[in-house]
Amino acid sequence: MRLKSLAVSALVALSTLLGGCSTIADWVRQRPQPLPPASDLYAIGEKELDRSRYAEARTAFQKIVERHPQSIYAPRARFLMGEAYYRESEWDKAIKEFETFRSFYPRHQIADLVQFRLAMSYYDQMKPVEQDQAITQKAMDAFKTLVREYPDSRYAGDALAKIDICRGRIAQKELWVASYYLNQGNAIAARQRLEGVIKDYPRTLVIPEALFRLGEVYASDGRMQDAQEAFRRVADEYSYTEWGRRAAQRLRTATR
Repeated sequence: MRLKSLAVSALVALSTLLGGCSTIADWVRQRPQPLPPASDLYAIGEKELDRSRYAEARTAFQKIVERHPQSIYAPRARFLMGEAYYRESEWDKAIKEFETFRSFYPRHQIADLVQFRLAMSYYDQMKPVEQDQAITQKAMDAFKTLVREYPDSRYAGDALAKIDICRGRIAQKELWVASYYLNQGNAIAARQRLEGVIKDYPRTLVIPEALFRLGEVYASDGRMQDAQEAFRRVADEYSYTEWGRRAAQRLRTATR
C-alpha cells in the first residue's frame, strides 16, 4: 500500500515538473521583445510605404511617435502617417494627421510640405461647379496659409497657382447660381450675384460672361446707361471672347 502511495506521489511530482517546464517555455516565448530603434522602424515604414502597404507603414510610424517621441524621426513619422492616409484618399484622416503635425512642429523644416499636403487634401476633394464649394474654400484658405507663413517655400509657387484655380471655381459657382436665378425670373438675386462676382473675383475667366449678363439684367430693369457701360467694358476689354463679340453686337444694335 505504501509503495502504491509513493508511486502516485511520484507521478504527481513529475506532472507538476512537466507542467512547470511548459509554463516556463510559454513565459520565455511570450516575453515582450525589445522595441527596435527609431531608425529601424523608420526604414521599415518607408519600405512599406513604397510598396503601397499603407497600414503596415502606419504601424511602424505609429510606434516611433508613441515610443520614440523625442527622436529626430518622430516629426517625419507623424507626417508620413498622414501621407499614407493621403495616398489612400482617406482625406479626413490625412487632414487630422497633418493638423496634428502643425500643432506639434509648426516651425519644423518640413512644415511647409505638411501645409501643402494639408491643402491638397482639400483640393483633391473639390466638387463640380453645380455642387457646394465649401471644400474649395478650405483648400484656398490652406494654400493662402502656406504662402503667408512660408513665402520662401518651394511649394509657394504651386500654391499661388492653385489659389487662382480655387478662386476660379468659386467664381464659376457664383455665376452658375446667378444663371439659375435668371432662369427663375429672379433678376434682383441674379444682379446681386453678378455684381459680387465682378467685385470679388476680378481676375477670373468668368468676368466677360458675368459682365455681359449683368448688362442684360440692367437692360431688363430699364437701366440703359448701366447696361451700355457693362456691354462696352466687355467689348473693349474682352473683345477676343464670345461675350466680347456679343457685347459689341448689342452696342451696334443700340445705336441704330
